[in-house]
Amino acid sequence: MGLERLVIVRHGESVGNEAASAAESAGDEVIDLPFRDADTPLSATGEAQARALGAALPSHGVGDEAAVWTSTYRRAAHTGRLSLEAAGMAGAPRLDERLRDRELGVLDHLTSHGVSARYEAEAERRAHLGKFYYRPPGGESWADVALRLRSFLADAKTAPATTGVVFAHEAVVHLIRYVLEDWDEHRVLSAALEEPAPNASVTVLEADPRPGAPWRAVVVGDVSHLAQHGVATTMHTGRRDVDPRLDEIDPGRPEDAEEESRAVAD
Repeated sequence: MGLERLVIVRHGESVGNEAASAAESAGDEVIDLPFRDADTPLSATGEAQARALGAALPSHGVGDEAAVWTSTYRRAAHTGRLSLEAAGMAGAPRLDERLRDRELGVLDHLTSHGVSARYEAEAERRAHLGKFYYRPPGGESWADVALRLRSFLADAKTAPATTGVVFAHEAVVHLIRYVLEDWDEHRVLSAALEEPAPNASVTVLEADPRPGAPWRAVVVGDVSHLAQHGVATTMHTGRRDVDPRLDEIDPGRPEDAEEESRAVAD
């Protein structure tokens, strides 16, 4: 037995998402959050999104027999717990630090304005290297995150289940697709721009039965369950971190503006 289907969920809206978007809009340099990134909780909307998601998990083939993992970060782990409870599923997801959000190092909690004002040389280095390979001091590049996800996925494929569920972050959603769908740098960055993962969205990948063949996406960024339950859809995406045409400088994170702004934040 091995995984044949992987359901990837981005966490519900966090208070970091809200604070990052507000700071960016106001032109502030720093996101006013009292939490370290790993401890940032869901907003009230994020909790409602997680419950609505849980009611939809069975429609994506998720049942008690599924293997379930979550990022160790509070916003993702809480999304997982609330969703499983709403789905009536027994057990708790397994925490795995390899699913955590991308680390921004010295750029953490800075907006794009803050990065430009305080780390001009880093902004220039990021522009030269590009999003995929740029690693802020003390932080990670997208390539670094992909490396730890390769390790996670190698273990996950041997799980005693045919369906797996991952609760994580926007960058993790895109980079799991990068690994399993056998993408290159340009394809994953295009997907991050053109196929964003809203809060509490579902992306489903299925294995190809041919040995060595890439997996394929059968659902991408689905949030129809939110509308069905009258819950707001929120994006808080790090698009400007992906496409330099949208913003002269980007911080490289909070992954979803988690990725882009934490420094704009998830």
